[in-house]
Amino acid sequence: MANRPRRRRDGLSRRYTRTAYLMLLPAILFFAVFTYLPIGNLLTTSAHSGPQADVFAGLDNYSRAVSDPAVRHSFVITVIFALVTTVGAIVLGLALAMLLDKPLRGRVVFRALLLVPYLTSVAIVGLLWRNILDPGLGILNRLLTALDLPPQQWLITHPLETIIGVMLWQHVGYAMVLFLAGLQGIPDVYYEAATVDGAGPARRFRHVTLPLLMPTTLFVSIISVITGLQAFGQAYIITDGGPANASDLYVFHVFNVAFEARDFGYSSALSFLLVVVILAFTVVQLRYGRRNEVQH
Repeated sequence: MANRPRRRRDGLSRRYTRTAYLMLLPAILFFAVFTYLPIGNLLTTSAHSGPQADVFAGLDNYSRAVSDPAVRHSFVITVIFALVTTVGAIVLGLALAMLLDKPLRGRVVFRALLLVPYLTSVAIVGLLWRNILDPGLGILNRLLTALDLPPQQWLITHPLETIIGVMLWQHVGYAMVLFLAGLQGIPDVYYEAATVDGAGPARRFRHVTLPLLMPTTLFVSIISVITGLQAFGQAYIITDGGPANASDLYVFHVFNVAFEARDFGYSSALSFLLVVVILAFTVVQLRYGRRNEVQH
């Protein structure tokens, strides 16, 4: 008789497990078909060469990628692009979130306006800023001329800085929303206790806000780095990778290898290397972020 309740609990546990796997099945199938299967196909294609990627090449494409100066150049500027946009998104997003967390008139409208660029497609944002920065007809140079300031060749003299600015303009609103949610999740009792202990605004920010926002900061940093490493539209639409490959982001370079040079095996190897790099960055960020959470 004593074993009957145990068997009943075991039966319920198995039933709950089957139900859970049944609920997860659509997500598992989605990732299998649209993520893991393409990655496997990418890995297979990367081991081949030729116009149709039908000649087995082993690791030749990977050794070629490591020794290719164009790949190293695009990778370096892409890492710079990703790190700068990540730091910018964290700093500006947190600053805007703290500003709009205060009881200001019209703050809901400002929050919505700051989020609109993130909800706009990369193609529209790229075309918009390419027209704004046009050296002859762009509104920005017309404004400089009206102020008796010399017009600038934005896309020629500062191409990488320009697409970094456009990237921040588009994505800082998303970071702001995440930080705003994190700020609103901090109980007021922590700030009240810090105030009683004599902590001013700077100390409250350093010892209360920043530590309790660490999970949000970690999430924003991971998403921003991944987005920056995968950036394509900014270089494709605004600068076309130029001038002189100064804004030749990694994915844009892979695109040119695949669809301009028609070297699908080599482009697949470059794409798989990017997957490895993104995974490595994510693991490092998670370990560092969790270590900081434990310390605080």
